[in-house]
Amino acid sequence: MSVGRPSLPVGTWGDFTFTQPRKTAWRARTRIRDLDGVVREVTATGTTRAAADRALRVKLADRSTPRESAITSSTTVSKLAQTWIQHLRDEGRLENTTINEYQRVLDNIVIPEIGGLKLSEVTTGRLDSFILRLRQVSVNRQRKTKVVLGAMFGLAVRHDALVVNPVHQTSKVHRERQEVRTLTVEDLEMVRRALRAWEEEHRPGPRATSDMATIIDVMLGSGARIGEVLALRWSDLDLDSSPPVVVLNGTIKNEKAKGTYRKATPKTDASVRTVALPEFAAQALRRRRTQAAPSAIDAVFPTRNDTWQQVSKVQRRWRAIRSDFGLDWVTPHTFRKTVATLIAQELNPEVAAQQLGHTSSEITRRFYISKPTLAADASALLERLGKAPGAPGTDDESPPQEGADDRIKGD
Repeated sequence: MSVGRPSLPVGTWGDFTFTQPRKTAWRARTRIRDLDGVVREVTATGTTRAAADRALRVKLADRSTPRESAITSSTTVSKLAQTWIQHLRDEGRLENTTINEYQRVLDNIVIPEIGGLKLSEVTTGRLDSFILRLRQVSVNRQRKTKVVLGAMFGLAVRHDALVVNPVHQTSKVHRERQEVRTLTVEDLEMVRRALRAWEEEHRPGPRATSDMATIIDVMLGSGARIGEVLALRWSDLDLDSSPPVVVLNGTIKNEKAKGTYRKATPKTDASVRTVALPEFAAQALRRRRTQAAPSAIDAVFPTRNDTWQQVSKVQRRWRAIRSDFGLDWVTPHTFRKTVATLIAQELNPEVAAQQLGHTSSEITRRFYISKPTLAADASALLERLGKAPGAPGTDDESPPQEGADDRIKGD
C-alpha cells in the first residue's frame, strides 16, 4: 500500500521552484505551512535566479501567519480584489503608481459591476459579456479591465479557489491599428512658432519661461520620454564632451501620499542609457545652464519653488500652446516617434530601440516608426529584369531561341 507524501511540519516550507516570466526577471515559488496549519504559496521575484532565491528566503524569514481567511469558492470578487491589491503591495514588485491605477480600475469599474458575485458564480460567459460592454466606453478601459481581471483571478487559481482562470477564454480586445504619424520639417516649424507665440503672449501672472521650448528640444535631440526629461539633473549632463551626452537614469512620479518626486530608475532596465546629443539640443541646454537660477535639487527643469515638475502639468501646458496652431495631434510621444522614425530610416530599428530605451525593437517597429509613403528606390536592382532577351529596349526584342538560357542573371 502506497504512502502519501507527509505533510509539512508547521512553520516549514517545501522545495523552491523557479520560472522566468520575462528575460530580465525570475520568480521563486514555494509552499509554506503557516502556524495556523494552512499551506499557502509564497512567491518572490528578482532580476536573476539567485536574487529571486534570496528574496524568497527573506520573505519566508519575515513571514507571519496571515490573519485573513484563505481564498475559497465562496469568496466574493470584492474580497478577492482587496486581497489581490494587498498581495501586490506586500510583494513590492510593482510601482505604487501602477498598483494605484489597478485600484482605480477595481473601484470604478469592476466592483460596481460584479463585486458581489462569489467566485463560484463567476463564469467565462459572464465576464465576456461584461468586458465586451466596456468597449462601448473605450477600448483602453476594456483593455485595462481585462488585464486586472486576468491577474486577480490568477491569484484565485493559485489558491485553488478556481480550477481555471475564467478570463483566459474571453474575447480578445481588438484595437484599431493606427498609422504612426511623425513630424515633418514644416510641422516642426509650426511647433516652434507656437512656442514663440506662447512665450510672447501677455497674460496675468508671472511671465512665461522658455523651459517648454528647451524640453521639446531635448526630447527631439534624445528621443527621451517626457518623464525622463523632467527628471534630468545637471549632474546627468556632460555638455562639454565631444559629442555632448546625457545619462537618462530617472523619471518623474506622482502619488497621492508622496506628491511629485524623482524616481531613481526609469521605466525599465533598458531605459537606463547614455545618449549623444545633437548640437541644437546641447546649445539649448547650455543657454539654460547660463540663465537658470541654482537648484538645490540639481534639477534642469525645476518649478519656481525648486521642486520637480509634474508630467501632467507640462502636458496640460503643451495642450494650451498647440491649440491655436492646428497641432492637436502632436503629443510628447510624437517627438519620440519622430526620433525613432528618422533613426530607423537612416540607420536601423535596433539603433532606434536603443535610443528610445525599449527592451525590444519589435515595440519600436510596431508603435513608433512611421511607414514611408514612398518605397525604397530599388529601380536600379529591378533594371536587371529588363535585360532579359526580348525585353523592350534591348538589342534583341525577338523571342529567345529554343533551348536558350532564359534565366535572369545579375550583372
